[in-house]
Amino acid sequence: MFSQSLVSRIAITAALLVAGAAHAQVTVQDAWVRATVPQQKATGAFMRLTAAQDARLVSANSPVAGVTEVHEMKLVDNVMKMRPLPALDLPAGQAVELKPGGYHIMLLDLKQPVAQGSTVPLTLVFEAKDGQRTTQELQAPVRAVSATAAPAMGHGKPHGGH
Repeated sequence: MFSQSLVSRIAITAALLVAGAAHAQVTVQDAWVRATVPQQKATGAFMRLTAAQDARLVSANSPVAGVTEVHEMKLVDNVMKMRPLPALDLPAGQAVELKPGGYHIMLLDLKQPVAQGSTVPLTLVFEAKDGQRTTQELQAPVRAVSATAAPAMGHGKPHGGH
């Protein structure tokens, strides 16, 4: 049989693993990337992020881009300005939209065109309040160059990967 000490260590390890997973639980919905035209060297990735507990999106990565940054666009003195963010806060239980004209992920120095109908691999890095970082990988479908939102699926119900 197992010793009480071993059983205790297994129980503690399991509890820590569950606690760690709870800190990092972020649901990703409706992820997509805008297609590019020939010679275009940048595009955006968009999605809805909902964290179970307070967290932050601290970075993103994709093999199709030389540089991947979390960005914000906002109107300042009647001029639309875009800037990289060190992190994007994800308040517990509140959906944060990454969409054209707002928060988004910029894919810069593209290594190849991004074609409509293909998918783009993305790795998102989240940080919990305790500083613990986790990654989440997804395949984002590529929408038309003219796309401004993910297509609606069934009466507004969420869709996409987790």
